[in-house]
Amino acid sequence: MLERMEEFNGDKVIEEFEALTADAERVQKETLKQILEENESAEYLQNWGLNGRTDPESYKTCVPIVTHKELEPYILRIADGETAPMLTGKPIPTISLSSGTTGGRPKYVPFNDELMDSTMQIYRTSFAFRNREFPIRNGKALQFIYSSRQFKTNGGLLAGTATTNVFRNSQYKKTMRAIQSQCCSPDEVIFGPDFRQSLYCHFLCGLIFRDEIQLISSTFAHSIVHSFRTLEEDWEELCTNIRDGVLSSWITAPSVRTAMGKLLRPNPELADLIYEKCSSLSNWYGLVPALFPNVKYIYGIMTGSMEPYLKKLRHYAGEVPLLSADYGSSEGWIGANVNPKLPPELVTYVVLPNIGYFEFIPINDNMGTEARPLGLTEVQIGEEYEILVTNYAGLYRYRLGDVVKVMGFHNSTPELKFICRRNLLLTVNIDKNTEKDLQLAVEEAAKLLAGEKLDLVDFTSHVDMSTNPGHYVIFWELSGEARQEVLGECCNCLDQSFVDAGYISSRKVNTIGALELRIVRKGTFQKLMDHYLALGSAVSQFKTPRYVGLTNNAVLQILCSNVVNSYFSTAY
Repeated sequence: MLERMEEFNGDKVIEEFEALTADAERVQKETLKQILEENESAEYLQNWGLNGRTDPESYKTCVPIVTHKELEPYILRIADGETAPMLTGKPIPTISLSSGTTGGRPKYVPFNDELMDSTMQIYRTSFAFRNREFPIRNGKALQFIYSSRQFKTNGGLLAGTATTNVFRNSQYKKTMRAIQSQCCSPDEVIFGPDFRQSLYCHFLCGLIFRDEIQLISSTFAHSIVHSFRTLEEDWEELCTNIRDGVLSSWITAPSVRTAMGKLLRPNPELADLIYEKCSSLSNWYGLVPALFPNVKYIYGIMTGSMEPYLKKLRHYAGEVPLLSADYGSSEGWIGANVNPKLPPELVTYVVLPNIGYFEFIPINDNMGTEARPLGLTEVQIGEEYEILVTNYAGLYRYRLGDVVKVMGFHNSTPELKFICRRNLLLTVNIDKNTEKDLQLAVEEAAKLLAGEKLDLVDFTSHVDMSTNPGHYVIFWELSGEARQEVLGECCNCLDQSFVDAGYISSRKVNTIGALELRIVRKGTFQKLMDHYLALGSAVSQFKTPRYVGLTNNAVLQILCSNVVNSYFSTAY
């Protein structure tokens, strides 16, 4: 029997969103009340003596601010099969794994139906606003999405990466159908056992349906850029597959071969057209509109650590707009992008006040006592905050670790700009440099590569305390070979581009050593990704770690063993 297609009414979704955000303070109080009432029997909440109280003041007085470390013992007991209410009143059915790129190993995070509902609410909301500006009509999406394997925990719970848990949920496919964003690839490709084979087949499906593709997307901009870099190598083989109607023999996964066999037919005309399009491109500029003429936009998370990939993505996109996706994490969602016309660098996210209870700790540069957290509607425009999340899946006053800036208000709920991860600090002594500071320094230094006609493929950093004094190490992978003198200039530029007062004064008196730029072999960052995939990460969730500490020894070894040249700054 055919499943009835869910009707999507964008105007109604926007109307509901406007009503929610018009009275955010009331909605926040109701949301907290509902979360605490539903989970009143949970051992964690019982320990803090709320005794049935659900008002924000009692909650903030009784329940402490925590990190994952404090909740981990409860989550592990859930994963081990304890059935008593631990963090939530109802049993947690599924465990999500974070990407593991920040701390070196994936974290276990509770995942339940309520979290899935909020995911779909975010998807529908942003699509309603997006479709108003960039309407798509019954087309297909070329989605570079991948599902890693789910496994059972000791207690028999299903566990997988957050993206895997979403993609495998029946609600996901229904919602994608309703918002006309169905993937052009069959499920067997998305859930294929080998990422490289799945990526190749995603492209094959996209090219077969090239005239029907209306949007291109992935979870992160990194994944889209990585995919098109791969196409630069694979395009002739893809043309051969299309011309002959025969899949390459190295695609060995039986389920993938069977599914692709149903789509692939000899099509010499299409193969010739794709060959002609690819051959005529200048350095792959405008690849997207050349191969997919009806694409309206490219969609994915493009803020924060994804910003360095925008230059290359724009190169591939030509005139096709880049639209940044919504703001969330493995722990849950925060806000939706309801201003899709803004370029990714300026994008803001409107907090949905009914998907969780949110608090904001003002960022105190004096590093003294931490300021009192503010409510969602108490924040000030222009100020920066660290976010605390309370959600329906058992996280209470949880430090997400993100720093955001309030750029304005949509009705009575704030519009947030993601600034950086708070815990990613390059520091030797009194210096404090964040992920954003690193990114700005790298962007400035990478401008010197333009004359060499080279791209910076990827980068990360490390603090080397084995030398005296300690110093910053920046790892770069380039698209080709640069002259020694240019890389020496890049190294000096990196050093001078860290404008933190503590760093500059320390460099001047040599209590921080000369910055070191290490150039790594081509393919090194692919090895990093392979390492994380082997640990159970999904490609859809992978983010290059921008800082690698000593605790992340395996990643540090990969980087150090692939260094081909090293340069020390002479800037100070």
